[in-house]
Amino acid sequence: MAVPYADLQLQYQTIKGAIDDAIAAVIRDSAFIRGGYVDRFERDFASAVSARHCVSCANGTDALYLAMTALKVRPGDEVITTAHSWISTAAMITHAGATVKFCDTDGVTFTIDPAAVEAAITPRTVGIIPVHLYGQPADMAAIMAIAEKHRLWVIEDCAQAHLARFDGQPVGTFGVAATYSFYPGKNLGAMGDAGAVVTKDPDIAERIATLARHGGLVKHQHQIEGINSRLDGLQAAILSAKLPHLAGWTKARQEAAKRYDSGLNQIEAIQIPHVSSGRDHVYHLYTIKHPQRDELAAHLAARGIQTAVNYPTALPFLSAYNRFDHRPDEFPNAFQDQRRILSLPMFAEITPAQQHEVIEAIRSFQ
Repeated sequence: MAVPYADLQLQYQTIKGAIDDAIAAVIRDSAFIRGGYVDRFERDFASAVSARHCVSCANGTDALYLAMTALKVRPGDEVITTAHSWISTAAMITHAGATVKFCDTDGVTFTIDPAAVEAAITPRTVGIIPVHLYGQPADMAAIMAIAEKHRLWVIEDCAQAHLARFDGQPVGTFGVAATYSFYPGKNLGAMGDAGAVVTKDPDIAERIATLARHGGLVKHQHQIEGINSRLDGLQAAILSAKLPHLAGWTKARQEAAKRYDSGLNQIEAIQIPHVSSGRDHVYHLYTIKHPQRDELAAHLAARGIQTAVNYPTALPFLSAYNRFDHRPDEFPNAFQDQRRILSLPMFAEITPAQQHEVIEAIRSFQ
């Protein structure tokens, strides 16, 4: 049995009528840029993640840039983030004008190590961007305590963590703002690029909206030099059609993770995802560790099972950051994990039979 890494076509088929109706409505109304469909999604998504304000934008990368720019990040500032993430997290710190300061992960959850955060703070530090990687929340209690102690802002990168919770509180509600991606493969995915920033602060929300709309909330009235980063009406309508299903899809992912855990936790070489106490993992990815990662991936591929490596090079060791001359011993957990991690097929519609196929293929690996 071939097992895909994800199956976006299958998800579409399960709600085809709602998606097709949403697209047809936008075309009928010619509501392609801004308008009621975007306004509705912003309201509904804010409610879904317990935020007061949601400002949509073109993608999750822009969301990070807009949030930091709204907080008036300046050259000379330093912003701390994790060594293990997609490059958007770090690159937007640079594009916003600050210097990125990487911290190692905690070695068990793939999320940033609060002790490393505290050690990285200097007089130039202005903020922290924890990433709720793979769908598991970072240790927000420790991070917020550090931020309060040193008077730093926190932006949560929730690109992979829609509906995740830390100690019962939704991620995205701890810091001053949080960013989301609705890239097609995300737990809530558009049919193209899309993103958003959520915040409890109305002034920050207004600044972000102004920045994202050419520097003005009213056409031809430009208070500042902004950028063009708008969620289009088609993507907003599609996301609104999908949003009512997100809680159910999340539960399905969590049930699928339990099946993987049960089938894999007795295999000596496998480290299944560790979920720390008080954290509700939403399993955007189900990522294991194996000392022969590449050989295992090839073994699975030969049996029609798709896998992925997220991410094959820890951020400090990318060519983009050669200027910092980082060493492996500065980030031992992230450096070791980049050679061992492997993401298995994971999507809300995955069947027990498909997972059985994956588990048996892993067991047969010698």
